[in-house]
Amino acid sequence: MSGTAPGDAPSLSVILLAYNEIEAISAVTRELRAWLEANVPGAELIVVDDGSTDGTGEAAARELQGFPHTVLTHARNSGIGAAIKTGVHASRARWVTFLPADGQIAPEAIGTMLAARREDTEVVFTVYSDRDDGLHRKVLSWGVRALILGIHGVPMRSDGPYLFRRALFVPEQLAPDTFFLNFEFPMRVVRAQLPFETVTISCRPRLAGQSKSAKVSAVVKVARELLELRARTAREALDRALGR
Repeated sequence: MSGTAPGDAPSLSVILLAYNEIEAISAVTRELRAWLEANVPGAELIVVDDGSTDGTGEAAARELQGFPHTVLTHARNSGIGAAIKTGVHASRARWVTFLPADGQIAPEAIGTMLAARREDTEVVFTVYSDRDDGLHRKVLSWGVRALILGIHGVPMRSDGPYLFRRALFVPEQLAPDTFFLNFEFPMRVVRAQLPFETVTISCRPRLAGQSKSAKVSAVVKVARELLELRARTAREALDRALGR
């Protein structure tokens, strides 16, 4: 770690989620570092290497020398949800966001989210304006949204990263270690009627590699996790009613 002193609170915590992104990580971290230095002075960057076997974390650390950062490494690949929770645990700013390390989301998206905050805003969600998903991924996305609406009655309008108050996100209260965390957290925000904003951002092609989540099996897994979430929320409601 380098940069701000331990007692200095950063202006923003940005979590970079990486798993075997050696072909993209250097370019992504250089671009993100330059943008943060120019637009968000005092920000910290937290790289979570989710069990990479190709040297991703080491490459990120080299690019970030002299910039406030932390590189955290999972011993094994644990999932996007686990990586986000690890990053949030390490974050020190009042506001936190995250980006994938594949280069699909330009750093300017952070500026769009920051600009959308109002005094009472708790979360800023994002939707994509021009993502070229192809028919396969569009069908998968539609299927997931339909499942969320059908099982939980919550219309989902959140595609990409989001910006949130650190105090709102309690990792211990969010069970998923998988990508499902990025469904559960927005669903809980919407159901609790917390103030949020939604902004439109662009999505670029990956700099390298292939998506690790756009599979039919992912939809089946989401369906199972949606049912598990319904059971968990029912237990939580019962516990509240009983004063536990």
